Amino acid sequence: MEGLMTLWQSTALANFQSGQVIMMLVGGLLLFLAIKKGFEPLLLLPIGFGAILANIPLGGFTEEGGVLYYIYYIGIETGVFPLLIFMGVGAMTDFSALIANPKMLLLGAAAQFGIFATLFGAILLNLIPGFNFTLQDASAIAIIGGADGPTAIFLASKLAPELLGAIAVAAYSYMALVPIIQPPIMKALTTPEQRQIKMEQLRTVSQREKILFPLAVLFLTILFLPAATPLVGMFCLGNLMKECGVVDRLSKTAQNELINIVTIFLGLAVGSKLNAEDFLSVETLGILALGAVAFGVGTASGVIMAKIMGKFSSKPINPLLGAAGVSAVPMAARVVNKVGLEANPHNFLLMHAMGPNVAGVLGSAVAAGILLALVGG
Repeated sequence: MEGLMTLWQSTALANFQSGQVIMMLVGGLLLFLAIKKGFEPLLLLPIGFGAILANIPLGGFTEEGGVLYYIYYIGIETGVFPLLIFMGVGAMTDFSALIANPKMLLLGAAAQFGIFATLFGAILLNLIPGFNFTLQDASAIAIIGGADGPTAIFLASKLAPELLGAIAVAAYSYMALVPIIQPPIMKALTTPEQRQIKMEQLRTVSQREKILFPLAVLFLTILFLPAATPLVGMFCLGNLMKECGVVDRLSKTAQNELINIVTIFLGLAVGSKLNAEDFLSVETLGILALGAVAFGVGTASGVIMAKIMGKFSSKPINPLLGAAGVSAVPMAARVVNKVGLEANPHNFLLMHAMGPNVAGVLGSAVAAGILLALVGG
């Protein structure tokens, strides 16, 4: 009998806690959204599976010596995985639209207003009983507004590792919901006539310009915001490998094999932080709510900035382009193109929208550098 009791106590059934069951169901929900709905499947699938593994009683996946423990320590705590992801994204990014129309940088900058609005929102939540966000916590939460998953993970790992799971899930979940969140805001802030505005064809950008651009961006970052150079530097390295034309093998590896391998481990590492003890709290609900507000504010501020620029520009600017200022590449640009085509079947805005979209990637990295420099100590 004693042997049977010992065997029973060694099973997961005898050790399950309600919180672990809930978090395994959350992991199952993420798998459903990835597989059935197609929402950011490349990351939600490994995150969801990692969440299930992390909540298995006696599994030991997240304890010292467990596989998820080492994946998290090697890739997230050191900050390596987000940086490698940024290099891969840089290798897949074409800056031609931004180089041809540098004014789109302003739209990428304006859309980052969601980050700083969320920062103040997180601080104000402390007025509600149950919330106790430090300035570091609020800064890590705020970066959700940049719609940039790797940046959110990088900053959270530095400033608020205990909130990393909730922040990562919020960032990637709302990125997946960009096609649902953005169009109503875009339509509410523009008229049908404004959505029909056609943009002039972009000029051809030379290879020399494409090579010099990442070098110039890195140089300016080194001079004015060295705290952002880890993210910006890896992004520029990936882009330089793509554009220089002499390291095609390295560029293709960064775009495919490397980023795919890192994405698997990144998702599992994030999922390992979705344990019941850390995730099931009122603060998690606050982070999810702030994430939704952040995306809305970022989209709205970009559209408003585009409308302002249009009033002072000699060339027409479709205000929908402002919504692409969030750095969900290329999803936000595709949403802009879709809404533009709904207003005018002949209004193709995709290439124009890629300008503010890639500017948003740089903008979120710069914002992360600013927050890291101000509160990282």
